[in-house]
Amino acid sequence: MIRKLLIANRGEIACRIIKTARRLGIATVAVYSDADVNALHVQLADEAVHLGPAPARESYLDIDRVVGAARSTGADAIHPGYGFLSENAEFCRACDAAGILFVGPPAGAIEAMGSKSAAKRIMEDAGVPLVPGYHGANQDADLLAGHAERIGYPVLLKAAAGGGGKGMRRVDSAKDFHPSLEAAKREAVNAFGDDQMLVERYVVSPRHVEIQVFCDQLGAGVYLFERDCSVQRRHQKVVEEAPAPGVDEELRARMGEAALRAAHAIGYVGAGTVEFLLDANGAFYFMEMNTRLQVEHPVTEMISGQDLVAWQLSVAAGEPLPLTQDQLKIDGHAVEVRIYAEDPDKDFLPATGRLLRHRPPRETDSVRVDTGVQTGDEISVYYDPMIAKLICHGRSRREALTRLDRALSDYQIAGVRHNLEFLRRVVNHRAFVAANLSTHFIDDYEAEILQQERQLTTLKCAAIAACLAQRECRHLSASAPAADRGSPWHLGDNWRGNLTAMRLHTIDYHGRHTQIHFAWRGDTVEWQCRDLADAGRGEIRIFGEGALVLVAGRRMRFSCVDTDDGGTVFIDDLQVDFRVLPPDLGASEDRAQGLEAPMNGTIIALLVEAGSSVDKDQPLLVMEAMKMEHTLRAPSAGRVRDYLCAEGELVDGGSLLIDFAVEE
Repeated sequence: MIRKLLIANRGEIACRIIKTARRLGIATVAVYSDADVNALHVQLADEAVHLGPAPARESYLDIDRVVGAARSTGADAIHPGYGFLSENAEFCRACDAAGILFVGPPAGAIEAMGSKSAAKRIMEDAGVPLVPGYHGANQDADLLAGHAERIGYPVLLKAAAGGGGKGMRRVDSAKDFHPSLEAAKREAVNAFGDDQMLVERYVVSPRHVEIQVFCDQLGAGVYLFERDCSVQRRHQKVVEEAPAPGVDEELRARMGEAALRAAHAIGYVGAGTVEFLLDANGAFYFMEMNTRLQVEHPVTEMISGQDLVAWQLSVAAGEPLPLTQDQLKIDGHAVEVRIYAEDPDKDFLPATGRLLRHRPPRETDSVRVDTGVQTGDEISVYYDPMIAKLICHGRSRREALTRLDRALSDYQIAGVRHNLEFLRRVVNHRAFVAANLSTHFIDDYEAEILQQERQLTTLKCAAIAACLAQRECRHLSASAPAADRGSPWHLGDNWRGNLTAMRLHTIDYHGRHTQIHFAWRGDTVEWQCRDLADAGRGEIRIFGEGALVLVAGRRMRFSCVDTDDGGTVFIDDLQVDFRVLPPDLGASEDRAQGLEAPMNGTIIALLVEAGSSVDKDQPLLVMEAMKMEHTLRAPSAGRVRDYLCAEGELVDGGSLLIDFAVEE
């Protein structure tokens, strides 16, 4: 019986584990770094222990500190969540040595699956289908290149010790092999401390279908059906659903039985996921086994009616599995999307900053939000940029997708770039609705799903004008003396003796500059924007912060959030981000040409010499953020006059990194 549980993690998974523990009457202990002093998981837990500085290796990855926190608080069990130490056999052994229950599989099972090359050999012996490839210990670069030639391009380089898309590269030709290998090895070392690589045949247009398995300490095992996780960017899952479309009972049983063979082959205990590539002919191939709870476990919970964290705690305490295979049934369909702080317009670069608004949709029996952040929290460079997971359930796939689209339209995030609009385009795309899925889905439909709507419309201009007018009122009202706030000199309504003056602001909407004029008329804002192709003027009647009525009589939801240099408006199901530009005083700008850091991060490598002439798209610099590498390329042919940064330096997003001269 577990009485006090330490959660060796942070963010949404820590919050999710705390909720189940609280329901079961188990006391909880959170751990946190300097960056997470006020984090939501710290607030939710019964106790919290400080681990150390913000970098994970000095806090969440420090085994001695985590085990010490459990000892000092009297915790009798540790749940590792996912990521960090969740698949670390050394951590499992440290818990055992300290007499603390590890909520997960035994160390031997973690080790067996921790090396992808060793795992492939075990799976082959267990009769689990494998993708052709090289999984050996000899890591000579030329040897690996030779195996790539033997297998045939394209091939996939994969970190033997990792997952989550880190240390993974598709290679299409021999000339790209060595540069890709070097980059994959660097990324693998940064993420896992191990640069051993696998080389496998790249299966064209496969689906990613995984099986949730559960085994107890008495030798019993079940599979809780499958999940389709095919929609990915940079080899990281974005949309997951259960059950997998098109998987019938016969295929489900074959995949489930293969997954259980994999689990039993390593003496598995607890929750695990066996990942397969599924081709169009129904053939499936083992990819890897994750010896932990998966990020996407909520879709399995929603179709099975089971709490997988409760199952984990029960099995860890030595109890038998709650249900047998025959007792498990599929109820309806569930779809999950991962909401990230990232910029889809810039190849999904992670974004950092403060959440000026985080307002998820209302949760119901069919709408679930798993999050570890709230308004005012900082999305930092130190950890994964996930904001939340949104999961919707329906009696059918169509009903689940309808609910998901509505929930996404209700979700409001301001202060950081995010992928909400991108996710809506994915789940509404005709191919996704028709379940024409593959791991290349985003690449195949890139022109459609990555095409952001950047056209200024009458509705957007009206919303910006209303936001500017409201902000001006708030600022003027706040600055007025309390006894004099009724005076026209302190009202923000453009009062003038004998005339009404229009305010004027120049705004930047995703690179397009336009002038918006506006003036108050009682509770109505009149506005004008001459740059619009259609009728560039109108009136908005505002009812507080909750609704907006256009002159045509259409009533819509409306609210806005001020930012340092502009604002974010939520109107109907649109989000409109804009900047207010300073007045043009006629002064000329003398700014150095150059390339700026797209995010906060660490400089990994400077790829050319200062003074070198370069071609368009030539790699110039590699930086690392959130355990992923990002390459800055030349925007055109030109010359690198100088680097304004050094290898190993931590730089802020927006800082100038390269003094670059465009070729005349």
